[in-house]
This record gives sequence, structure tokens and C-alpha cells, in this order.
Amino acid sequence: MTTPPFSTQLVDETPWRQFVRDFMQSRIAVCGLALLLMVLLLALFAPWIAPQNPYDLSKLDLMDSKLAPGAQSMMGSTFWLGTDGMGRDMLSAILYGLRVSLLVGVVSGVIALAIGASLGVSAAFFGGRYEQILMRIVDIQLGFPAILVALILIAVLGSGVEKVIMALITVQWAYYARTARSAALVERNKEYMEAARGLGLPTWRVLLKHLIPNTLPPLIVVGTVQVAHAIALEATLSFLGLGLPITEPSLGLLISNGYEFMLSGKYWISVYPGVALLLTIVAINLVGDQLRDVLNPRLAR
Repeated sequence: MTTPPFSTQLVDETPWRQFVRDFMQSRIAVCGLALLLMVLLLALFAPWIAPQNPYDLSKLDLMDSKLAPGAQSMMGSTFWLGTDGMGRDMLSAILYGLRVSLLVGVVSGVIALAIGASLGVSAAFFGGRYEQILMRIVDIQLGFPAILVALILIAVLGSGVEKVIMALITVQWAYYARTARSAALVERNKEYMEAARGLGLPTWRVLLKHLIPNTLPPLIVVGTVQVAHAIALEATLSFLGLGLPITEPSLGLLISNGYEFMLSGKYWISVYPGVALLLTIVAINLVGDQLRDVLNPRLAR
């Protein structure tokens, strides 16, 4: 009996390969991931890509203020996206603004995730009065609009990158805590958890090695959505003049700077930063939607 030249035995895929294959099934999600990677690369290499440093006053000229897209400066250089009221190249300003917006969104999201996940998982594991008190605090905070809480905190703390990050952490941690608690309650009574407790493993090891890793999938999905929400919230605060100072501009502040020129026809000062902000948030949300479908197929559309 001869054997076939090629084996027909199926090879089991590794979890990582299966995850990548499932994620790549959505063309929209792949486009969103490609757009997000492009935004991240542009923000990361902004000092080398941008035609000028838009916040170096020695390189700005008021004679170049409010030039239309494609216009040339007095020195002969071309402003492909025009300039704002201070003569800054809008393309350079947007690239630098992306850095600040992504920094605020990602840093606040990661810290809020760490705090909220720790509190939520511990509440589900220990239960009792600690869980009741923590979840009542979460319910109270989530009962108020996020923008209202952020406005109050910024009014108390003042402006600045670190102050905005602190405000966004305070706004976001409750979302992670509720999600982590719900996921941990599902995992708490499973067989592997009972086996870990039966072996007499230390509490810290049960939490870090068993419970927390199995609550990460829903937290990753919530994390992507919350990063986009944090970027939009920071842009709102900066647009209102309560977020970042003029020396540390973000996309929201760039939109605010051009708002007064909209009626005079200088649309590009606000529109182009708004388009960059929109594309960034849409890209993050598209990736987050597909992560939700892959990590929790029951919620897939």
C-alpha cells in the first residue's frame, strides 16, 4: 500500500496564528489597522517628517500667516496644507499634534486599565463588603457624564499634559473596573480556579497567574474603545480652552485655533486637524470592533 505524496493530516494552528487569521477576515478592520499604523508612524517620526518645527518661534514668520493650501512662503517653501494665524505649517502642526493626542490617550488608557482591572478583579475574587463599596463608587461615577467629571477635575488641577492625563485616568478607571469584575465573576468558579485554590497556592499567584490573564480579552476590547474616547475627550477639553496649553498643542487645540477663521473662508486651519482627529478615532474603533468579534465570537455581528 503506497502512501500519498502529501499528508492530509490537519496541523493545529497556534492561538496567535488563529487570532491573526480571524482578524484578517474583515477587510474593514485590516484597513483600520493599516490606517492606525500609519498614524502611529507619522506621530512617532514627526520631528523627522515634518517640514518645520511649528513651535520654534525663530522659524515662524507672520507674513506667512493664513496662507491657502499649496501656497508658497516668502522663502520659497510650499505649505501643502496651508498655514494658521501664526504662520505655522499646518502639516507640521498636525503631525506634532498627533503625538500629543496619542500620548495623552494611550498613557491615560494604560494607567486606567491597570488601576481598574486590579480593583475589579480583586473585588470579584474577595467579594463581601469590599466589593459592594467599590461597585457603588463605580456606579456613582458612571452616573455622571465623563465630560462633566473631566471639566471639574481640570478646573481643580489646572492645565497641562500631566493634569489632563490625571483627569482622564479618573474618568476611565471605572469602566475597566466594571468590565474586569464581570469577567472575573465568570472565571472565579471555573475548575482551574478551584484547582488552584485546592493546591493551596498563594492568593497573589492565583490572581496574577490564573484569574487576571483570563480577564484580559474583554479588557483589551474596552481598552481600544476607551483610548479613542480619551483622545476625543481631550480634544473637547482643548477646544474649550481647558485642556492643554498653547505650548503643548494637540489636535483639539489646533481645531480651536482655526475656529475663529472659519467664517472668513480660512477653513483649512480647523478642517484638516479635524480630519486627522476623525481618521485616528475611526481607525481605533474599527480595530476595536474586530477585536471584540475575534475575542468574543458570541458578540460578532
